[in-house]
Amino acid sequence: MKKIILTGGGTAGHVTPNLALIPSLREAGYEIRYIGSYQGIEKKLIENAGIPYDGISSGKLRRYFDLKNFSDPFRVIKGYGEARSLLKKYRPDVVFSKGGFVAVPVVLAAKHFRIPTIIHESDMTPGLANKLCIPSARKVCCNFPETLSCLPEDKAVLTGSPIRAELLLGDRLSGLQYAHLAADKPVILVIGGSLGSVAVNTAVRHLLPRLLPDYQVVHICGKGHLDESLIGTKGYVQYEYVDAPLKHLFAAADLAVSRAGANSICELLALHKPNVLIPLPAAASRGDQILNANSFAKQGFSTVLEEEAVTDDSLYQAITETFRNRASFIQKMEQSHLKNAVQTIVNLIEECAVHEG
Repeated sequence: MKKIILTGGGTAGHVTPNLALIPSLREAGYEIRYIGSYQGIEKKLIENAGIPYDGISSGKLRRYFDLKNFSDPFRVIKGYGEARSLLKKYRPDVVFSKGGFVAVPVVLAAKHFRIPTIIHESDMTPGLANKLCIPSARKVCCNFPETLSCLPEDKAVLTGSPIRAELLLGDRLSGLQYAHLAADKPVILVIGGSLGSVAVNTAVRHLLPRLLPDYQVVHICGKGHLDESLIGTKGYVQYEYVDAPLKHLFAAADLAVSRAGANSICELLALHKPNVLIPLPAAASRGDQILNANSFAKQGFSTVLEEEAVTDDSLYQAITETFRNRASFIQKMEQSHLKNAVQTIVNLIEECAVHEG
């Protein structure tokens, strides 16, 4: 049986694309194992999916001063030794890395054993972990046309992001019933992310008096971010987190308001959902969400409203104009060729495994 090691961690965004690949990899006959950090978010997600999991030591490589900069290199060295032991034990045919600092020792260990590695970069420009891994990779997958110029020409492949197949199986009526909403009024789905976004949550709630006469709002606000004063508001429903029913809420939505994390916006693209993106500002990140959002706007998939420009009037205008022009957004998304990232990436994995074999 063919063997594959999946790796990546630190955030859910470094894990969910791997989870999206698992059903197709199983179908293709792969024995799958996962290498992540000892207690990262990836451990629970992967074990819940029934995949054997091994933890290794992980340290973050920072571009700024931090006392941990003195200790983390030793954690990385320890992780590299652990990764080498695991790869020697399991002898996979191929490694697939979704990024994050835990992946660096795994990719470097794979290079030591000449095991072909494919890595995936979600954002417009590669993060530091993937920059360290690219020289050791056979192929580098990416989500945005603009990213191709940042990658070695002989390695770069524009694939899009693997999307969980179940998200494509939502039912609109089931979503409306789950949220106790009416079928004759458009639905806005607000996605604050797994941790929630205070800025987005606050802006949307402040706008509710102007939105609710014409729209219904489903608000996924993040753990600890429910507003109890709004419970029972007609046409507005809020959740800290939604798991299995999320596909039905997507199906019920006519428009989405979201941050611009690469996985989130690629899901909106795959589902052909017109959207207003409020990217995380550069002051709170390395600016990748701004680049992601602007790329989607340039391709005709999204309306972008930078957080610094969010007011009641600007957000209301962005929502109403996007809804009014939703047919144009849907048409552009339907024309995108990044429709089957899972199969494209599995094909690359097969090519590397066969070539090496």
